[in-house]
Amino acid sequence: MSNLTIDCRSIELTHDKFYQLCVNNRNLKFEKNSKGDLVIMSPVGDISSNCNIEIAYQLQAWSRQNTKGIAFDSSAGFILPNNAIRSPDASWISLEKWQLIPDEEKEKFARICPDFIIELMSPSDSLKDTQEKMKEYQENGCKLGWLINRKNHQVEIYRENQTVEILDNPNTLSGENILVNFVLNLELIW
Repeated sequence: MSNLTIDCRSIELTHDKFYQLCVNNRNLKFEKNSKGDLVIMSPVGDISSNCNIEIAYQLQAWSRQNTKGIAFDSSAGFILPNNAIRSPDASWISLEKWQLIPDEEKEKFARICPDFIIELMSPSDSLKDTQEKMKEYQENGCKLGWLINRKNHQVEIYRENQTVEILDNPNTLSGENILVNFVLNLELIW
């Protein structure tokens, strides 16, 4: 099953109304693109879900030891500078940026683009659409992003102001200078 996109430009789906829609429909996952369209995300299979939690676990474990930022799982939503509301599979924001956000905004969807994001391809995802989403994160201030394609054992690395790098069958990924000393072990993901 692929994602369903609904044109909502004829109604004003404000950020607050979008948040309430998400609260009222907790069994569904939504995103909103920069045009104001509502994107209903299809659920992932059990293998993808297990891989997602493994990725989030590794990021959270590193983040707790590092203490220089906050890690998030796939249920977090962020309002990007282009007004899209996105929910990456895993993400991280530096403490310096996070502390600038008003607390009441943190209770809903913060107006911020994560410094780091991970998107894990599930069988229902379109590679083209996910690559477009990765470019959107990059264009909105994400410093480092990983698109993990389990089917092809490939990772696309998106860096700020750089072309995309593609790795074939890596065992690990480095957080480089954004997530210093973070290493994602992919052996449990492949």
